[in-house]
Amino acid sequence: MNSVKKNNQTKTGMLLNWKKMLGQKKFRIEFILSLVLLSSILYSFTHFLDFVENRHGIVLNDPVLSLFSPVDLNWLIFLLIYLSLVLAFINLAREPEGLMLAIQSYVVMIAFRIAAMYLIPLDPPQKMIPLNDPFVQFFGTGKLLLKDLFFSGHTATIFLLYLVTMRRQLRSLLLIFTIAAGISLLLQHVHYSIDVLAAPFFAYGSFRITYLLRKKFIFQIESYPTNNYVQPVRKLNFHNKVRSS
Repeated sequence: MNSVKKNNQTKTGMLLNWKKMLGQKKFRIEFILSLVLLSSILYSFTHFLDFVENRHGIVLNDPVLSLFSPVDLNWLIFLLIYLSLVLAFINLAREPEGLMLAIQSYVVMIAFRIAAMYLIPLDPPQKMIPLNDPFVQFFGTGKLLLKDLFFSGHTATIFLLYLVTMRRQLRSLLLIFTIAAGISLLLQHVHYSIDVLAAPFFAYGSFRITYLLRKKFIFQIESYPTNNYVQPVRKLNFHNKVRSS
């Protein structure tokens, strides 16, 4: 009975949060623009991947991949990425501001991926076992992608979810999933080691850029609703300043 009551309270709180935020004109505009940007960049990204697949690149001599033969871990990688997405969405759905931060950070990260893959043309590792993701093939071009390489989208996405999630237990789990996904991608020779190692840095950069832009252009508007989501970050920054002084 207590668990049912707690779940009902959680659902009620989530609905009230969304009702309150959607009642604000600025948030409604931000929400719609964020969804439009997300849809636009994902559409552009799928067509960009067509260009990448048809382009010649270079094969890197990766000393890490040369240490072992590839292992088929499609099922594990599939589980890690989609379980991370489901768990993070359930958590972020309770806090509209957190979900906006996640969506906008992801848009920035996809923009980084497009720029990085355009500037660094790569062919897949020679012994690669292709990553067969039915969702990507269904919603994308329908083709098996081999050159979606620098930097690793799976690793970066899970790490980004780790950054935008505030629940300590879920953050720990997502960090473990990030490491597990990165290792699995290397074991399957889906990516070069540099693809996986660079991914968390690009994810953090995307998160940080988005957070700072939101702080500058949204949080300082006095009429904008109080953002509870970033309070832990603000408190952490405050404590760091106190310690340094």
